[in-house]
Amino acid sequence: MAPRVAIIIYSMYGHIGKLAESVKAGVEKAGGSTKIYQIAETLDAEVLAKMGANKPNYPELKPEELVNYDAFFGRYSGTGPVVSG
Repeated sequence: MAPRVAIIIYSMYGHIGKLAESVKAGVEKAGGSTKIYQIAETLDAEVLAKMGANKPNYPELKPEELVNYDAFFGRYSGTGPVVSG
């Protein structure tokens, strides 16, 4: 059975979303199945508008969906290391 990988991101301007699409393509090329999820937004719509943030094109991840995956790959648009599990 092919591994199922959830790619979990936070992408305010779309850059991390593009990276996630590349990761998704690589996982699928290797025979796995993937889905990209966005973490729930915590900022007000007014703040996001002032920052020029893009609306994400990915569904929000719900905790109960985690059991559907064999592995997780995560990345947010702040500073810090890439996280995976």
